[in-house]
Amino acid sequence: MSSAFPTRRQWCALGACSALALASGARAAEPGVLFEPSVRISTLALESDPTSQSVAKVMLEAYRRMGMEAYIVSMPGERSLVSANAGETDGELYRKAGIEKTYPNLVMVPVPVASYEVIAFVPTYSVVSVNGWASLQALRIAFVKGIKIIEENTVGMQVVPLASLQQAFAMLDKGRVDVVLANRVAGMAALRAMKLTGIEPRQPPLAAFPVFHYLHVSRQALVPKLSQVLQDMTRERWIQRAQEEINGRY
Repeated sequence: MSSAFPTRRQWCALGACSALALASGARAAEPGVLFEPSVRISTLALESDPTSQSVAKVMLEAYRRMGMEAYIVSMPGERSLVSANAGETDGELYRKAGIEKTYPNLVMVPVPVASYEVIAFVPTYSVVSVNGWASLQALRIAFVKGIKIIEENTVGMQVVPLASLQQAFAMLDKGRVDVVLANRVAGMAALRAMKLTGIEPRQPPLAAFPVFHYLHVSRQALVPKLSQVLQDMTRERWIQRAQEEINGRY
């Protein structure tokens, strides 16, 4: 690995601990399958994001079942995708289907690892009606930079991309923006962490879709085995239980 990589002490999984490694007793890879013993996976840095936490839990278990160590590092904004596409990391924790059209060195593992819902958060007293992306045209919109579906659907609008969801909600609380766009559970977790009241999610969602794990093309040999492992975990309801357990806290 290049010296450009952070040390193991610097690799972290979404604030859960200083380094997320698989259990020391992980099984060896299957005979005849040549895998490097570890992978480093980047992800968009979102404070206390339940979806990222649940997907991290799922992928750590999936790689453990393959006899591999996995490390997950949070990065700001678009840096996560850029790093994964450049091969600086071995992959991207999760993104929506089709991201490989923009980042061609990424290969999707074709088994959903979570569901994702983009929703508008507004002050409780607000008369704003949200019904589709076009309904946001006249509003000042805050969101976390690097969330592609929001960036793509708000082109030409009054957008305020920010480094963190807490910054976005602080601006909304002070009346500096009209709406915050975020994943529903991530938004609820941020509001709870900030102890903010008087802000609520508005129905209907702007988008709802499954998300997938991605690997750099240099690690695409892992895709078939990883797909099988994730299919097994889906049948076992392991993925569903992980998401329900973490989302339920918020």
